[in-house]
Amino acid sequence: MNKLTILNFTNVYSEETFYKHERTTWIDCSDIAGTDCLCDCDAANAICTKIKDIPPHGIHFIDSGNYHYVSKFFTDKIDTRFVLVVFDHHTDMQPSLFEGLLTCGSWIKDVIDTNKYLEKVVLIGTSDKLLKQVDKTYLPKLVEFKESQLCNKTAWDDFAKLHFNYPIYISIDKDVLDPDVEVTNWDQGATTIQQLKKLLSLLFTHDKLIGIDICGECNYSIMGLLDDNLRKDDTVNRLLLRLCEKEIK
Repeated sequence: MNKLTILNFTNVYSEETFYKHERTTWIDCSDIAGTDCLCDCDAANAICTKIKDIPPHGIHFIDSGNYHYVSKFFTDKIDTRFVLVVFDHHTDMQPSLFEGLLTCGSWIKDVIDTNKYLEKVVLIGTSDKLLKQVDKTYLPKLVEFKESQLCNKTAWDDFAKLHFNYPIYISIDKDVLDPDVEVTNWDQGATTIQQLKKLLSLLFTHDKLIGIDICGECNYSIMGLLDDNLRKDDTVNRLLLRLCEKEIK
């Protein structure tokens, strides 16, 4: 589980340092066209080719939320019944604007539609408003731990005992965090870093953790280098990496 993989799409990680003392597998995807928010068939094939030897086990950093659909490629590798646990301000269950095209806003829906091993999807910290827009036909596969529930520790304790009878794969989009903690390129939630750490620590007690991926880097540009967004990115990534390594060990 402590194997670290970096998927580079935007070169934002080249400006960060959180991973540089680790044994890291660097997968350069910056040369693949058709990947930004929408992932066409050629791009999907190219990405899957680059990660064909990378198992779902381990810790994967997958760049900005525009590339959150890469989580589907890792869960496609799982060959046992599992629960997908997603921290995200958004549901990522919107119908794709183009039929058959994978997007960062539809990938969870696609996992539910296509993965025969998926038992449940657990959405944590997601906007109450956006959850109301989910197609009701998907609700039997969905467990919701809304943004409005994050301060209710008793509710989380009861929830954690009920819904993890299978191995789990965790996917974190940092847009679930309050903008004071992390600045992403999407609208964000109100989760504090303390809440995220507590929830992850509870999940890490699960004895059948498959793997974890993390996205939500800031909008990388020359102008972005002039503010502290990269510093916040690097700080949160370092914290999450250390937490993962400590708890998993």
